[in-house]
Amino acid sequence: MDRLSVSDRDFIIRLRAVLGETHVLTEPVDMAAYLQEPRGLFHGAALAVVRPSTTQEVACILKLSAEAGIAVVPQGGDTGLVGGQIPIAGTKPLVLSLTRLDRLREVDLHSDTMTVEAGMTLAAVQEAADAADRLFPLSLASEGSCTIGGNLATNAGGTNVIAYGNARALVLGIEVVLADGRILHDLSKLKKDNTGYDLKDIFIGSEGTLGIITAAVLKLFPKPRSRATALIGLADPRAAVDLLTFTRNEAGGSIIAFELIPRIGIDFVLKHTHGNQDPLAKTHLWYVLIELASPQTEGLDDILLRILQGAMEKGLIEDAAVAATLAQRDAFWRLRELLSEVQGREGGSIKHDVSVPIADIPDFLSEVEATLAEKVPGARPVPFGHVGDGNIHCNISQPVGADKQEFLDRWDEVNTIVHAIVAKYHGSISAEHGIGQLKRALLPSVKDPVALDVMRAIKQALDPQGLLNPGKVL
Repeated sequence: MDRLSVSDRDFIIRLRAVLGETHVLTEPVDMAAYLQEPRGLFHGAALAVVRPSTTQEVACILKLSAEAGIAVVPQGGDTGLVGGQIPIAGTKPLVLSLTRLDRLREVDLHSDTMTVEAGMTLAAVQEAADAADRLFPLSLASEGSCTIGGNLATNAGGTNVIAYGNARALVLGIEVVLADGRILHDLSKLKKDNTGYDLKDIFIGSEGTLGIITAAVLKLFPKPRSRATALIGLADPRAAVDLLTFTRNEAGGSIIAFELIPRIGIDFVLKHTHGNQDPLAKTHLWYVLIELASPQTEGLDDILLRILQGAMEKGLIEDAAVAATLAQRDAFWRLRELLSEVQGREGGSIKHDVSVPIADIPDFLSEVEATLAEKVPGARPVPFGHVGDGNIHCNISQPVGADKQEFLDRWDEVNTIVHAIVAKYHGSISAEHGIGQLKRALLPSVKDPVALDVMRAIKQALDPQGLLNPGKVL
């Protein structure tokens, strides 16, 4: 600690009195893993990394930080893609890792809830629900390492939003430590409570800028007893949107996933991975991965077959394959889940997590493709994602043979093109990843000025010193 000022050394000593020596990290080699996000876009520095194991320890840390005027950056599994969990360059705040708050506090099958701490991984939460013969439906590619606290802080979405909603819709109550160290105890299991403002929704999606979520009461659902999955070939996104409407009319609430995949994405997966096969006998310009689920053990396959037959008669689909085994279902899902990974093997990829009204998805994608063909010749759009909730990962791969860095240097230019088209269709520049550092400068250009004023007022009321995750969102 010789490099630290006297006040910093005193602060570290106080932290170690609360957490012990081993859970206050100050050596660069020990802190390195906490100071870079997965894609390497954001790097930071920290005064220290602290690893509390209880809500009370988090409260003590924030109280000490408030007294010392030292900023705090909360971090879960460090899987975020917009830099919200990494300190702003040129600053040295405290990084507060929540991974040791990883206890399952309670499962209540009468209220169909589970109370979990923020550091539990999403996979661990899913497994705990499964062990109780229930389903927690939030599902993300990073579920083995992302934490439920991070999921709530960013209001995560994933593949099952069409049926269950995003993270905000899956929470009944939360426990939050405020900037001054006070603990908001709101671990309610009530589905009905009209006693004023619903405070939990202020903190969910706030990316740790208003308070630090330490625990939550999550909703549980009946475990599916049967699933029916199909990979469908079709001509264009318009057919996909029409197929979604038709499927909803026929299957209702049993649709749990409806994913759009372009042929170029399938080609990338087949080119860069082993053990995957072309899903249908002939190639198609677009594909939809559809999955139905039910707590009933029978009848779902018949519903899916009826949907496919009806859609074929209406000319909505060109071909389809139904998963007859679990292995076939997993093979279909691998094609979808590998899309982000294989894009990296094709060189530079400029990524967009956007949403537009479902009916506008076809026109949006068509306009993006046409505009990029004119402005960035050779750029290869690889849009995929959750048609059922309007969330498209509108990723753009570099032209074949182009210099990767030269293409990535056009990030802002390509962003401007895509986001302008998003705005035209009254969409959002961040559907499920959040704002963080990556999109902070864009927010004033897309957010209603009055809404921004309200957000700033809430921030000022809850964090008057501006110490919670500074430089993020606002």
